[in-house]
Amino acid sequence: MLATTPEFSAAHIIVVGDVMLDRYWSGKAARISPEAPVPVVQVNNIEDRVGGAGNVALNIAKLGGKVTLLAVIGDDPEGDSIKKLLEAAGVVCDFVVAKNTGSICKLRIMAQHQQLIRVDFETIPLLFDQELLFTTLQTHLTSNTAIVFSDYGKGTLVDVARYINAAKQAGLKVLVDPKGHDYTRYLNASILTPNVVELEAVVGCCKDAAELIEKGRSLLQRHHIESLLLTRGEAGMTLIQAYDTHSLPAQAKDVFDVTGAGDTVIAVMALSIALGMSLYDAMYLANLAGGIVVGKLGTSTVSIHELTRAMHGDRDFLYGVVSEDELLSLLVSSKANGERIVMTNGCFDLLHAGHVTYLEQAKALGDRLIVAVNADASVKRLKGESRPINKLPERMAVLAALACVDWVVAFEEETPERLYCRMLPNILVKGGDYTPEQVAGGDCVIKAGGEVRILSFVDGQSTTAMINRAKERV
Repeated sequence: MLATTPEFSAAHIIVVGDVMLDRYWSGKAARISPEAPVPVVQVNNIEDRVGGAGNVALNIAKLGGKVTLLAVIGDDPEGDSIKKLLEAAGVVCDFVVAKNTGSICKLRIMAQHQQLIRVDFETIPLLFDQELLFTTLQTHLTSNTAIVFSDYGKGTLVDVARYINAAKQAGLKVLVDPKGHDYTRYLNASILTPNVVELEAVVGCCKDAAELIEKGRSLLQRHHIESLLLTRGEAGMTLIQAYDTHSLPAQAKDVFDVTGAGDTVIAVMALSIALGMSLYDAMYLANLAGGIVVGKLGTSTVSIHELTRAMHGDRDFLYGVVSEDELLSLLVSSKANGERIVMTNGCFDLLHAGHVTYLEQAKALGDRLIVAVNADASVKRLKGESRPINKLPERMAVLAALACVDWVVAFEEETPERLYCRMLPNILVKGGDYTPEQVAGGDCVIKAGGEVRILSFVDGQSTTAMINRAKERV
Protein backbone atom coordinates (compact mmCIF):
# COMPACT_ATOMS: atom_id res chain seq x y z
CA MET A 1 0.00 0.00 0.00
CA LEU A 2 1.35 3.44 -0.93
CA ALA A 3 1.82 5.96 1.82
CA THR A 4 1.90 9.13 -0.26
CA THR A 5 0.40 10.31 -3.51
CA PRO A 6 3.13 10.22 -6.18
CA GLU A 7 4.63 13.44 -7.51
CA PHE A 8 3.09 13.18 -10.96
CA SER A 9 4.68 16.40 -12.23
CA ALA A 10 7.79 14.37 -13.12
CA ALA A 11 5.79 12.30 -15.65
CA HIS A 12 5.98 13.21 -19.36
CA ILE A 13 3.35 11.50 -21.50
CA ILE A 14 2.02 11.60 -25.06
CA VAL A 15 -1.64 10.85 -25.75
CA VAL A 16 -2.73 10.00 -29.29
CA GLY A 17 -6.27 9.20 -30.31
CA ASP A 18 -9.80 10.24 -31.12
CA VAL A 19 -10.73 13.54 -29.50
CA MET A 20 -14.28 14.81 -29.28
CA LEU A 21 -16.41 17.54 -27.78
CA ASP A 22 -18.92 16.36 -25.18
CA ARG A 23 -21.68 18.98 -25.13
CA TYR A 24 -24.35 18.97 -22.40
CA TRP A 25 -27.70 20.78 -22.63
CA SER A 26 -29.37 20.55 -19.23
CA GLY A 27 -32.67 21.69 -17.84
CA LYS A 28 -36.08 20.63 -16.56
CA ALA A 29 -38.52 18.31 -18.26
CA ALA A 30 -41.92 19.15 -16.78
CA ARG A 31 -44.24 18.32 -19.67
CA ILE A 32 -44.72 16.15 -22.74
CA SER A 33 -44.57 17.67 -26.21
CA PRO A 34 -47.94 18.07 -27.96
CA GLU A 35 -46.19 17.19 -31.22
CA ALA A 36 -44.91 13.74 -30.18
CA PRO A 37 -44.80 11.57 -27.03
CA VAL A 38 -41.44 12.97 -25.90
CA PRO A 39 -40.46 15.19 -22.96
CA VAL A 40 -39.87 18.89 -23.52
CA VAL A 41 -36.62 20.06 -21.93
CA GLN A 42 -36.42 23.70 -20.91
CA VAL A 43 -32.64 24.17 -21.32
CA ASN A 44 -31.07 26.46 -18.73
CA ASN A 45 -27.42 25.37 -18.88
CA ILE A 46 -25.00 24.57 -21.71
CA GLU A 47 -21.62 23.05 -20.92
CA ASP A 48 -18.78 21.81 -23.13
CA ARG A 49 -16.28 19.17 -22.00
CA VAL A 50 -13.56 17.29 -23.85
CA GLY A 51 -14.05 13.56 -24.36
CA GLY A 52 -12.17 10.59 -25.79
CA ALA A 53 -8.40 11.01 -25.95
CA GLY A 54 -8.91 14.58 -24.77
CA ASN A 55 -10.35 13.32 -21.49
CA VAL A 56 -7.32 11.05 -21.01
CA ALA A 57 -5.04 14.06 -21.48
CA LEU A 58 -7.15 16.17 -19.12
CA ASN A 59 -6.95 13.53 -16.40
CA ILE A 60 -3.16 13.47 -16.72
CA ALA A 61 -2.93 17.26 -16.59
CA LYS A 62 -5.33 17.58 -13.63
CA LEU A 63 -3.12 15.22 -11.62
CA GLY A 64 -0.06 17.32 -12.42
CA GLY A 65 1.50 15.32 -15.27
CA LYS A 66 3.07 16.89 -18.35
CA VAL A 67 1.03 15.80 -21.36
CA THR A 68 1.04 16.39 -25.11
CA LEU A 69 -2.08 15.47 -27.07
CA LEU A 70 -1.95 14.49 -30.74
CA ALA A 71 -5.34 14.28 -32.42
CA VAL A 72 -7.45 15.34 -35.40
CA ILE A 73 -9.98 18.18 -35.27
CA GLY A 74 -11.98 19.96 -37.91
CA ASP A 75 -11.59 23.57 -38.96
CA ASP A 76 -14.73 24.57 -37.08
CA PRO A 77 -16.03 26.12 -33.83
CA GLU A 78 -16.18 22.71 -32.12
CA GLY A 79 -12.49 22.16 -32.87
CA ASP A 80 -11.68 25.59 -31.46
CA SER A 81 -13.62 24.77 -28.28
CA ILE A 82 -11.76 21.48 -27.85
CA LYS A 83 -8.39 23.20 -28.13
CA LYS A 84 -9.28 26.06 -25.78
CA LEU A 85 -10.58 23.73 -23.07
CA LEU A 86 -7.47 21.57 -23.22
CA GLU A 87 -4.93 24.39 -23.30
CA ALA A 88 -6.68 26.10 -20.38
CA ALA A 89 -5.99 22.93 -18.36
CA GLY A 90 -2.31 22.85 -19.31
CA VAL A 91 -2.46 20.24 -22.09
CA VAL A 92 -0.04 20.84 -24.98
CA CYS A 93 -2.10 20.39 -28.16
CA ASP A 94 -0.37 19.44 -31.42
CA PHE A 95 -3.37 18.81 -33.66
CA VAL A 96 -3.84 17.93 -37.28
CA VAL A 97 -6.57 20.30 -38.51
CA ALA A 98 -8.55 18.57 -41.26
CA LYS A 99 -10.26 20.82 -43.79
CA ASN A 100 -12.55 18.12 -45.16
CA THR A 101 -14.00 16.76 -41.95
CA GLY A 102 -15.80 18.14 -38.94
CA SER A 103 -14.76 17.80 -35.31
CA ILE A 104 -16.54 14.99 -33.50
CA CYS A 105 -19.27 16.32 -31.20
CA LYS A 106 -21.60 14.37 -28.94
CA LEU A 107 -24.60 16.32 -27.70
CA ARG A 108 -26.27 14.99 -24.56
CA ILE A 109 -29.64 16.40 -23.52
CA MET A 110 -30.14 16.09 -19.77
CA ALA A 111 -33.11 16.59 -17.44
CA GLN A 112 -33.04 16.16 -13.66
CA HIS A 113 -29.49 14.73 -13.97
CA GLN A 114 -30.69 12.01 -16.36
CA GLN A 115 -29.60 11.67 -19.98
CA LEU A 116 -32.63 11.66 -22.27
CA ILE A 117 -30.90 11.39 -25.63
CA ARG A 118 -27.49 11.66 -27.25
CA VAL A 119 -26.98 13.14 -30.69
CA ASP A 120 -23.66 12.47 -32.47
CA PHE A 121 -22.10 14.71 -35.10
CA GLU A 122 -19.23 12.90 -36.78
CA THR A 123 -17.73 11.77 -40.07
CA ILE A 124 -16.32 8.23 -39.89
CA PRO A 125 -13.66 7.49 -40.74
CA LEU A 126 -11.95 10.83 -40.22
CA LEU A 127 -10.38 12.28 -43.34
CA PHE A 128 -6.93 13.68 -42.56
CA ASP A 129 -3.24 13.60 -43.52
CA GLN A 130 -2.01 10.41 -41.84
CA GLU A 131 1.62 11.05 -42.75
CA LEU A 132 1.48 14.45 -41.05
CA LEU A 133 0.21 12.85 -37.83
CA PHE A 134 3.01 10.28 -37.89
CA THR A 135 5.66 12.96 -38.50
CA THR A 136 4.22 15.00 -35.63
CA LEU A 137 4.38 11.96 -33.34
CA GLN A 138 8.05 11.38 -34.17
CA THR A 139 8.97 14.88 -33.02
CA HIS A 140 7.68 14.17 -29.50
CA LEU A 141 8.98 10.66 -28.84
CA THR A 142 12.40 11.55 -27.42
CA SER A 143 11.04 13.95 -24.78
CA ASN A 144 8.52 11.55 -23.19
CA THR A 145 8.62 8.24 -21.30
CA ALA A 146 5.13 6.83 -21.90
CA ILE A 147 2.47 7.04 -24.57
CA VAL A 148 -1.26 6.34 -24.49
CA PHE A 149 -3.24 5.35 -27.56
CA SER A 150 -6.90 6.12 -26.88
CA ASP A 151 -8.86 4.30 -29.57
CA TYR A 152 -12.53 5.15 -29.95
CA GLY A 153 -12.74 3.70 -33.44
CA LYS A 154 -13.19 7.04 -35.18
CA GLY A 155 -10.16 6.72 -37.46
CA THR A 156 -7.35 8.71 -35.82
CA LEU A 157 -5.54 5.46 -35.01
CA VAL A 158 -6.05 3.72 -38.34
CA ASP A 159 -2.24 3.36 -38.54
CA VAL A 160 -1.73 2.58 -34.84
CA ALA A 161 0.57 -0.41 -35.47
CA ARG A 162 3.08 1.95 -37.08
CA TYR A 163 2.80 4.39 -34.18
CA ILE A 164 3.34 1.65 -31.59
CA ASN A 165 6.42 0.38 -33.41
CA ALA A 166 7.93 3.89 -33.47
CA ALA A 167 7.17 4.43 -29.77
CA LYS A 168 8.69 1.08 -28.78
CA GLN A 169 11.84 1.78 -30.78
CA ALA A 170 12.13 5.09 -28.91
CA GLY A 171 11.93 3.22 -25.58
CA LEU A 172 8.50 4.43 -24.46
CA LYS A 173 6.02 2.39 -22.44
CA VAL A 174 2.97 1.89 -24.64
CA LEU A 175 -0.54 1.81 -23.15
CA VAL A 176 -3.60 1.18 -25.31
CA ASP A 177 -7.30 1.59 -24.60
CA PRO A 178 -8.43 -0.72 -27.43
CA LYS A 179 -11.42 -0.79 -29.74
CA GLY A 180 -12.82 -3.33 -32.18
CA HIS A 181 -12.16 -7.02 -32.74
CA ASP A 182 -8.68 -6.93 -34.27
CA TYR A 183 -6.02 -6.73 -31.58
CA THR A 184 -3.21 -7.52 -34.03
CA ARG A 185 -3.18 -3.75 -34.52
CA TYR A 186 -1.78 -3.44 -30.98
CA LEU A 187 1.07 -5.90 -31.43
CA ASN A 188 3.94 -5.39 -28.91
CA ALA A 189 2.06 -2.93 -26.70
CA SER A 190 3.07 -2.77 -23.04
CA ILE A 191 -0.43 -2.66 -21.55
CA LEU A 192 -3.95 -3.02 -22.93
CA THR A 193 -6.92 -1.81 -20.84
CA PRO A 194 -10.14 -3.33 -22.24
CA ASN A 195 -13.31 -3.87 -20.27
CA VAL A 196 -14.97 -7.29 -20.09
CA VAL A 197 -17.37 -6.65 -22.97
CA GLU A 198 -14.54 -5.47 -25.22
CA LEU A 199 -12.34 -8.45 -24.36
CA GLU A 200 -15.11 -11.02 -24.85
CA ALA A 201 -15.84 -9.48 -28.26
CA VAL A 202 -12.31 -10.57 -29.20
CA VAL A 203 -11.79 -13.86 -27.32
CA GLY A 204 -15.39 -15.08 -27.07
CA CYS A 205 -17.80 -15.38 -24.15
CA CYS A 206 -16.34 -16.69 -20.89
CA LYS A 207 -18.32 -18.65 -18.32
CA ASP A 208 -16.30 -17.41 -15.34
CA ALA A 209 -13.32 -15.33 -14.24
CA ALA A 210 -10.91 -18.25 -14.64
CA GLU A 211 -11.78 -18.65 -18.31
CA LEU A 212 -11.56 -14.90 -18.80
CA ILE A 213 -8.03 -14.90 -17.37
CA GLU A 214 -7.03 -17.94 -19.43
CA LYS A 215 -8.24 -16.40 -22.68
CA GLY A 216 -6.72 -13.05 -21.77
CA ARG A 217 -3.35 -14.68 -21.19
CA SER A 218 -3.60 -16.48 -24.52
CA LEU A 219 -4.29 -13.15 -26.23
CA LEU A 220 -1.17 -11.65 -24.65
CA GLN A 221 0.96 -14.48 -25.99
CA ARG A 222 -0.48 -14.26 -29.51
CA HIS A 223 0.07 -10.52 -29.80
CA HIS A 224 3.28 -10.19 -27.76
CA ILE A 225 1.63 -7.83 -25.28
CA GLU A 226 3.18 -7.60 -21.83
CA SER A 227 0.11 -7.03 -19.63
CA LEU A 228 -3.66 -6.80 -19.76
CA LEU A 229 -5.53 -4.62 -17.26
CA LEU A 230 -9.10 -5.83 -17.43
CA THR A 231 -11.75 -3.51 -15.98
CA ARG A 232 -14.67 -5.58 -14.73
CA GLY A 233 -17.24 -3.08 -13.50
CA GLU A 234 -18.69 -4.10 -10.13
CA ALA A 235 -16.11 -6.91 -9.93
CA GLY A 236 -13.23 -4.41 -9.93
CA MET A 237 -10.21 -4.98 -12.14
CA THR A 238 -7.72 -7.74 -12.88
CA LEU A 239 -4.12 -7.46 -14.05
CA ILE A 240 -3.24 -10.40 -16.28
CA GLN A 241 0.38 -11.22 -17.10
CA ALA A 242 2.14 -14.24 -18.57
CA TYR A 243 2.69 -15.99 -15.23
CA ASP A 244 0.71 -13.94 -12.73
CA THR A 245 -2.65 -12.33 -12.06
CA HIS A 246 -3.71 -9.77 -9.51
CA SER A 247 -7.25 -8.55 -8.79
CA LEU A 248 -8.68 -5.62 -6.85
CA PRO A 249 -12.31 -5.10 -5.82
CA ALA A 250 -14.26 -2.12 -7.15
CA GLN A 251 -13.86 1.04 -5.05
CA ALA A 252 -16.95 2.99 -6.13
CA LYS A 253 -19.50 3.63 -3.36
CA ASP A 254 -22.06 5.23 -5.68
CA VAL A 255 -22.15 4.89 -9.46
CA PHE A 256 -23.82 7.78 -11.27
CA ASP A 257 -22.16 7.68 -14.68
CA VAL A 258 -19.46 5.41 -16.15
CA THR A 259 -18.78 7.84 -19.02
CA GLY A 260 -15.03 8.33 -19.34
CA ALA A 261 -14.08 6.00 -16.46
CA GLY A 262 -11.76 4.06 -18.76
CA ASP A 263 -10.05 7.33 -19.68
CA THR A 264 -9.29 8.00 -16.03
CA VAL A 265 -8.00 4.47 -15.43
CA ILE A 266 -5.53 4.53 -18.33
CA ALA A 267 -4.45 8.09 -17.47
CA VAL A 268 -3.48 7.11 -13.92
CA MET A 269 -1.80 3.93 -15.16
CA ALA A 270 0.27 5.98 -17.62
CA LEU A 271 1.26 8.52 -14.95
CA SER A 272 2.35 5.81 -12.54
CA ILE A 273 4.27 3.80 -15.13
CA ALA A 274 5.99 6.94 -16.43
CA LEU A 275 7.36 7.39 -12.90
CA GLY A 276 8.69 3.83 -12.85
CA MET A 277 6.15 2.54 -10.33
CA SER A 278 5.26 -1.14 -10.20
CA LEU A 279 2.22 -2.37 -12.12
CA TYR A 280 0.60 -3.34 -8.83
CA ASP A 281 0.92 0.16 -7.38
CA ALA A 282 -0.21 1.67 -10.68
CA MET A 283 -3.25 -0.60 -10.70
CA TYR A 284 -4.05 0.30 -7.10
CA LEU A 285 -4.11 4.02 -7.90
CA ALA A 286 -6.04 3.51 -11.16
CA ASN A 287 -8.66 1.47 -9.34
CA LEU A 288 -9.13 4.22 -6.76
CA ALA A 289 -9.35 6.90 -9.46
CA GLY A 290 -11.90 4.89 -11.44
CA GLY A 291 -14.02 4.53 -8.31
CA ILE A 292 -14.00 8.29 -7.84
CA VAL A 293 -14.90 9.27 -11.38
CA VAL A 294 -17.93 6.98 -11.74
CA GLY A 295 -19.45 8.87 -8.81
CA LYS A 296 -19.56 12.00 -10.97
CA LEU A 297 -21.97 12.95 -13.72
CA GLY A 298 -20.64 13.04 -17.28
CA THR A 299 -17.08 13.13 -18.56
CA SER A 300 -14.97 13.99 -15.52
CA THR A 301 -11.47 14.03 -14.07
CA VAL A 302 -9.88 13.25 -10.70
CA SER A 303 -7.82 15.65 -8.59
CA ILE A 304 -4.80 14.93 -6.41
CA HIS A 305 -6.87 15.83 -3.35
CA GLU A 306 -9.57 13.32 -4.28
CA LEU A 307 -7.02 10.60 -4.97
CA THR A 308 -5.23 11.22 -1.67
CA ARG A 309 -8.51 11.11 0.23
CA ALA A 310 -9.44 7.85 -1.48
CA MET A 311 -6.09 6.38 -0.46
CA HIS A 312 -6.43 7.26 3.20
CA GLY A 313 -10.10 7.93 3.89
CA ASP A 314 -10.64 9.94 7.02
CA ARG A 315 -7.33 8.97 8.61
CA ASP A 316 -5.29 12.01 9.59
CA PHE A 317 -1.94 10.66 8.43
CA LEU A 318 -0.36 8.82 5.55
CA TYR A 319 0.72 5.25 6.02
CA GLY A 320 2.02 2.11 4.31
CA VAL A 321 5.11 1.15 2.33
CA VAL A 322 7.48 4.08 1.77
CA SER A 323 10.91 4.83 0.39
CA GLU A 324 13.61 6.27 2.63
CA ASP A 325 13.16 9.75 1.18
CA GLU A 326 9.38 9.60 1.63
CA LEU A 327 9.82 8.42 5.21
CA LEU A 328 12.23 11.22 6.02
CA SER A 329 9.68 13.77 4.78
CA LEU A 330 6.89 12.15 6.80
CA LEU A 331 9.03 12.18 9.94
CA VAL A 332 9.66 15.91 9.63
CA SER A 333 5.89 16.52 9.78
CA SER A 334 5.31 14.00 12.55
CA LYS A 335 8.07 15.37 14.77
CA ALA A 336 6.84 18.92 14.14
CA ASN A 337 3.48 17.79 15.54
CA GLY A 338 5.18 16.52 18.69
CA GLU A 339 4.70 12.83 17.87
CA ARG A 340 7.02 10.21 19.35
CA ILE A 341 8.52 7.99 16.66
CA VAL A 342 9.20 4.31 17.41
CA MET A 343 11.28 2.22 15.04
CA THR A 344 12.22 -1.45 14.85
CA ASN A 345 13.53 -3.86 12.26
CA GLY A 346 13.63 -7.48 11.19
CA CYS A 347 13.23 -10.01 8.38
CA PHE A 348 9.58 -10.86 9.16
CA ASP A 349 9.70 -13.75 6.69
CA LEU A 350 6.68 -15.64 8.02
CA LEU A 351 4.63 -13.29 10.16
CA HIS A 352 3.38 -15.03 13.33
CA ALA A 353 1.60 -14.15 16.57
CA GLY A 354 4.90 -13.41 18.30
CA HIS A 355 5.72 -10.77 15.70
CA VAL A 356 2.29 -9.15 16.09
CA THR A 357 2.53 -9.03 19.89
CA TYR A 358 6.03 -7.56 19.67
CA LEU A 359 4.94 -4.87 17.18
CA GLU A 360 1.88 -3.96 19.24
CA GLN A 361 4.11 -3.53 22.30
CA ALA A 362 6.50 -1.38 20.27
CA LYS A 363 3.67 0.87 19.01
CA ALA A 364 2.43 1.36 22.58
CA LEU A 365 5.71 3.18 23.35
CA GLY A 366 4.94 6.11 21.05
CA ASP A 367 2.65 7.61 18.41
CA ARG A 368 4.05 6.21 15.15
CA LEU A 369 5.67 2.85 14.47
CA ILE A 370 8.16 2.33 11.63
CA VAL A 371 9.18 -1.20 10.67
CA ALA A 372 12.45 -1.53 8.70
CA VAL A 373 12.61 -4.77 6.70
CA ASN A 374 15.68 -6.60 5.42
CA ALA A 375 15.83 -6.87 1.62
CA ASP A 376 15.90 -10.39 0.15
CA ALA A 377 19.68 -10.49 -0.38
CA SER A 378 20.42 -9.57 3.24
CA VAL A 379 17.93 -12.17 4.52
CA LYS A 380 19.73 -14.79 2.47
CA ARG A 381 23.07 -13.76 3.95
CA LEU A 382 21.68 -13.86 7.48
CA LYS A 383 19.39 -16.91 7.31
CA GLY A 384 20.80 -19.10 4.55
CA GLU A 385 20.15 -19.94 0.91
CA SER A 386 16.62 -21.26 1.53
CA ARG A 387 15.42 -17.89 2.83
CA PRO A 388 13.48 -15.73 2.51
CA ILE A 389 10.36 -17.77 1.87
CA ASN A 390 8.40 -14.63 1.05
CA LYS A 391 9.84 -11.91 -1.17
CA LEU A 392 10.35 -8.36 0.08
CA PRO A 393 7.16 -6.80 -1.45
CA GLU A 394 5.03 -9.56 0.10
CA ARG A 395 6.63 -9.20 3.55
CA MET A 396 6.22 -5.42 3.46
CA ALA A 397 2.59 -5.61 2.31
CA VAL A 398 1.62 -7.91 5.19
CA LEU A 399 3.33 -5.66 7.74
CA ALA A 400 1.69 -2.53 6.28
CA ALA A 401 -1.73 -4.13 6.78
CA LEU A 402 -1.27 -4.35 10.56
CA ALA A 403 -3.18 -1.68 12.48
CA CYS A 404 -0.21 -1.00 14.77
CA VAL A 405 2.21 -0.28 11.89
CA ASP A 406 2.34 3.16 10.33
CA TRP A 407 5.22 2.93 7.87
CA VAL A 408 7.28 0.12 6.38
CA VAL A 409 10.67 0.76 4.76
CA ALA A 410 13.28 -1.59 3.28
CA PHE A 411 17.05 -1.60 3.76
CA GLU A 412 19.74 -3.51 1.85
CA GLU A 413 22.44 -3.91 4.49
CA GLU A 414 22.65 -6.73 7.03
CA THR A 415 22.04 -4.23 9.86
CA PRO A 416 19.85 -1.10 9.81
CA GLU A 417 22.52 1.08 11.43
CA ARG A 418 22.74 3.54 8.52
CA LEU A 419 18.94 3.79 8.32
CA TYR A 420 18.54 4.42 12.07
CA CYS A 421 21.25 7.08 11.97
CA ARG A 422 19.45 8.79 9.11
CA MET A 423 15.90 8.62 10.55
CA LEU A 424 16.80 9.16 14.24
CA PRO A 425 13.60 7.87 15.86
CA ASN A 426 12.76 8.84 19.42
CA ILE A 427 12.74 5.20 20.45
CA LEU A 428 14.63 2.32 18.84
CA VAL A 429 13.08 -1.03 19.79
CA LYS A 430 14.83 -4.40 19.59
CA GLY A 431 13.66 -7.81 20.66
CA GLY A 432 15.82 -10.43 22.37
CA ASP A 433 18.65 -10.54 24.86
CA TYR A 434 20.57 -7.47 23.65
CA THR A 435 21.81 -4.61 25.77
CA PRO A 436 21.13 -1.10 24.41
CA GLU A 437 24.83 -0.68 23.61
CA GLN A 438 24.79 -3.79 21.37
CA VAL A 439 21.93 -2.60 19.12
CA ALA A 440 23.08 -1.46 15.67
CA GLY A 441 22.37 2.23 15.29
CA GLY A 442 21.60 2.64 18.99
CA ASP A 443 24.50 5.01 19.58
CA CYS A 444 23.21 7.43 16.90
CA VAL A 445 19.73 7.43 18.40
CA ILE A 446 20.99 7.96 21.95
CA LYS A 447 23.34 10.80 20.90
CA ALA A 448 20.37 12.52 19.25
CA GLY A 449 18.44 12.40 22.53
CA GLY A 450 16.51 9.20 21.88
CA GLU A 451 16.50 5.89 23.69
CA VAL A 452 16.82 2.17 23.00
CA ARG A 453 14.28 -0.27 24.43
CA ILE A 454 14.66 -4.06 24.56
CA LEU A 455 11.46 -6.14 24.42
CA SER A 456 11.13 -9.84 25.12
CA PHE A 457 10.04 -12.18 22.34
CA VAL A 458 7.02 -14.45 22.90
CA ASP A 459 8.21 -17.92 23.91
CA GLY A 460 7.73 -20.70 21.35
CA GLN A 461 7.06 -18.31 18.46
CA SER A 462 9.60 -18.19 15.63
CA THR A 463 9.76 -18.46 11.86
CA THR A 464 12.14 -21.42 12.12
CA ALA A 465 9.69 -23.26 14.38
CA MET A 466 6.87 -22.64 11.88
CA ILE A 467 8.99 -24.01 9.03
CA ASN A 468 9.95 -27.10 11.04
CA ARG A 469 6.34 -27.80 11.97
CA ALA A 470 5.33 -27.49 8.32
CA LYS A 471 8.06 -29.96 7.29
CA GLU A 472 6.91 -32.47 9.93
CA ARG A 473 3.37 -32.44 8.52
CA VAL A 474 4.41 -33.04 4.91
